[in-house]
This record gives sequence, structure tokens and C-alpha cells, in this order.
Amino acid sequence: MPGRLETGIEVLDRKLEGGIPAGSIVVLSAQPASQAELFLYELTATRGTLWLSLNRTAEAVTESIANTPTETGDPTVRHITGEAPLDNAGKLVSALPETSNLIVDPVDVLESQEPASRFRNFMNNLQNHIFNTNSLAILHSLDGQSVPPLRDTTEHFADVVFHLDTDLSSDEVENRLSVPKFRGGKAPVETIKLDLVEEVDVDTTRDIA
Repeated sequence: MPGRLETGIEVLDRKLEGGIPAGSIVVLSAQPASQAELFLYELTATRGTLWLSLNRTAEAVTESIANTPTETGDPTVRHITGEAPLDNAGKLVSALPETSNLIVDPVDVLESQEPASRFRNFMNNLQNHIFNTNSLAILHSLDGQSVPPLRDTTEHFADVVFHLDTDLSSDEVENRLSVPKFRGGKAPVETIKLDLVEEVDVDTTRDIA
């Protein structure tokens, strides 16, 4: 059985029996207006991290991480630009060292590249490299108004899927995390209510799984 890699989020690691199996691809699906980035920021404190930013500049991402109150690491941030983002991202992924984190933020840009076979080839290469280096890849998937048609492909490749649901219908913002897919282990059957303010923590004010 592969070793587990901690996410840095205590409640989640506990429910996943120590963390996520090494060599896994993880999809973090969340609404663009959510605080899902706190997950990514806290993850950088667990081990060396390569952050591939497809939208924001490297300077903007680095500044956001530095200004986050929660404990973070010092990731290497690269802004993927140009007309061939799949090729550029693939070159950086191929150099990822052993037992590292890879964050792709957001994966939507890569999912939108044509033809679809190029994205599937990227995902196959990513899967092989992450597995061979006992690393962890986290693909930030924006669950917004426009979802790329290849999102099904992304979630099919993924070993683990985290879905963060943000409810704005009540008088307070409510965040619940579910784990609908978990290869190599037992997924929690209940959702986890989270407090996403300055750090990722369990919300103990109401019903908690």
C-alpha cells in the first residue's frame, strides 16, 4: 500500500486515515467565488510545491500566499503563458522532484485546449510522473457558469475528488466538503462543514460530521 501524504488540514487527514495515497491526482472542485484557495495555500506547508498558475501572474499568487494568515510554505510559482500551455506545463511537470506537491490553478485553461487528445496525453504523462515520484497533484477545477467539456476526463483520471460546496442562501456563508471519489482507501460518507476564514478549520457551531 502506498504511503499517505498529509494535506495539512488536520480534520481531513484524520478522516482520510492519514492523508492521500502518494502518487495520486486530486481534483479540488469549487465555485470561483469560494475560499477554496485556502486549501491550496495550506498544502504548500506540507512539502516542496510547484505551483502552476494558468490565470494569475506568479507575482500575484506569491503575494496572496505571503499575505495569508495561515501557515504556508514557500512554493515555486510559475505563470504558464503563451499559445501552448499544455506543452509549457508538461515541461515543468516532467522536472518535478520526488515527494512533491504540484498545484495546477486552474486546470480549466488546460481542459479547453484543442484537440482533446492533447489534454488526455498531458493527463497520462502527469499520472505517470506523479506516481513514479510518489508526489501529489492537485488540480483546482472551477465549478462556475462555464465548465469545460473535458471536465469529465479530468475527474475520470483523478484518484481523489474533493468537492467544496459554498451555500450563500442563508444569513451566513456555509462551506461543506465532500469526497465523492477516493481510490486506494475509504472515502468519508458524510460531508464536512468547514470554516473558511483565515484558515481551513472545522466549523463547530452546528452539526459536524
